[in-house]
Amino acid sequence: MSDGPLRRAAVLGHPVGHSLSPALHRAAYAALGLDGWAYDAFDVTEEQLPAFVAGLDATWAGLSLTMPLKQTVIPLLDHVEPLAQVVGAVNTVLLQGSGSARTLVGANTDVYGLVTALGEGLGAGEKVGSAAVLGAGATAASTLAALAELGCTAPVVYVRALARAGGLMRAAHRMGVEPVFRPLDEAAAALGRADAVVSTLPPRAADPVAAALEGASVAGVLLDAAYDPRPTALSVAWARSGGVAVPGERMLLHQAVEQVRLMTGRPGPVDAMARALEERLEAAPPA
Repeated sequence: MSDGPLRRAAVLGHPVGHSLSPALHRAAYAALGLDGWAYDAFDVTEEQLPAFVAGLDATWAGLSLTMPLKQTVIPLLDHVEPLAQVVGAVNTVLLQGSGSARTLVGANTDVYGLVTALGEGLGAGEKVGSAAVLGAGATAASTLAALAELGCTAPVVYVRALARAGGLMRAAHRMGVEPVFRPLDEAAAALGRADAVVSTLPPRAADPVAAALEGASVAGVLLDAAYDPRPTALSVAWARSGGVAVPGERMLLHQAVEQVRLMTGRPGPVDAMARALEERLEAAPPA
């Protein structure tokens, strides 16, 4: 049975062919009985984004955004929710109203995804006293906000080049978070003292840290936002050293669950979406 008129949503990015969002959202629509909903992927560059957004009609419910569009979209929006504003990254656009009353609202569900995924390793209600973050990009900013929600407002951030961390420093200032910055090559020697570690580095970029953990002892929770390969070298090294490793795709899952809720008004069906994600990853592992 159809659930109202056709509604559309999509993930935008460049490149976007690797995105797992279609599998997640389509599984959600099927589980929720939203037969009139469609979810697609469009390769859209930063230069093409304004025209794409301007062309959205009343059938559109929302957009998922991946790199490099999470900052580019902000000036195109009518309203940006406070969390997305302080983080400086929008990964979700909601289309509300219609015609001249249409409003484009920017939100950030990456923080929700990080908090929920870390919570799977920490346990219900457990707070984070000390934390470490690897990397200084857009995901690192969301990570600082997530760690603050979990109780840690002074994490140590390990970066490859301090000169490239200006955006993260400004985001931290907006959040009222006070991270300490250290060179990435110092990370392995210190990670064992952290309650929670989040790697936001690109796929395989954390492999040297993983190698340096050989023989170390850790006890905290690691979330490696990368999931290429599955499991990552860092996740394997962390588990071997005594810690709890949360797969990076769990963050992806939970941020999509929250997107589904925001776009459809229905709770995202976690189990159905998790099954679809696992099937998709097993069928076509990340390249």
